[in-house]
Amino acid sequence: MCGIVGLFIKNPALESQLGALVAPMLAEMTERGPDSAGIAIYRDPHESGCKISVLAQNSSFDWNALEVAIKEFFSLKKIVVVHNQAVLFVDSEINKVQDWLYNNYSELSVISAGTSIEIFKGKGNPLDFIEKFDIKGMSGTHALGHTRMATESAITTEHSHPFSTGQDLCLVHNGSLSNHNRLRETLRRRGVHFKTDNDTEVAAGYLSWRLSEGDDLDQALNHAIDDLDGFYTFAIGTKDGFAVMRDPIGCKPAIMAETDDWAAMASEYRAIATLPGAENARIWEPEPTQIYSWKRS
Repeated sequence: MCGIVGLFIKNPALESQLGALVAPMLAEMTERGPDSAGIAIYRDPHESGCKISVLAQNSSFDWNALEVAIKEFFSLKKIVVVHNQAVLFVDSEINKVQDWLYNNYSELSVISAGTSIEIFKGKGNPLDFIEKFDIKGMSGTHALGHTRMATESAITTEHSHPFSTGQDLCLVHNGSLSNHNRLRETLRRRGVHFKTDNDTEVAAGYLSWRLSEGDDLDQALNHAIDDLDGFYTFAIGTKDGFAVMRDPIGCKPAIMAETDDWAAMASEYRAIATLPGAENARIWEPEPTQIYSWKRS
């Protein structure tokens, strides 16, 4: 099962309403994925350094102590704590900050890194996740959300989507990959690091590797058609936009829509129907292996 939603704001006047628009879409996917939910929001670029989203294994983690420790080594602009997760705004290179966290805070998991992306995840009912993390109050340019029915791996926050394995890149997935174990080992030999045994993280890692090899996103997705075996609908977020692609059979459901104000995708139309102007949108089902993408100018 699992449910995917994606929303790209074309009209800048609506950016302040991104969370209010995408939250009802995610809520409509609750029945498709009642185990957990997650969202990637692109907003507030920190171009002078990086933004890093981290997840604490323990709900009693001392965020104040982390803030003090970071400031001894880096210029920390701010830290925004939301329950057991936080977004760090740091004036330093991404790799240096990630390495420092890995070496000093094994109880923290880095769930995204870049200049614009923020990821939040939670176990349990997606409706509770939306309320707990105040998704409706978030602004931004675009967002990808996912509700999960675990079939390939454990029900944990770490196994929830979205998965981010490259700077400002994330992926959500409805389906199953049959060759993810073999591909994971191949990618590890090429320097890609994984935190879980989830097949979706392998797909995200594969795209990050292709991009590091010089592909643009369309080229990376075209290579994925040959190298990823299984059935899937992918929605991929980047700093500038998002893309959607289905496997060659088109096994998993997906629907897309576009108006002058926004472009959207979802596993079912009922999620898109919550958007203003949906009744007048151009609506279609994405063709297998065709790449649909939107990018900010």
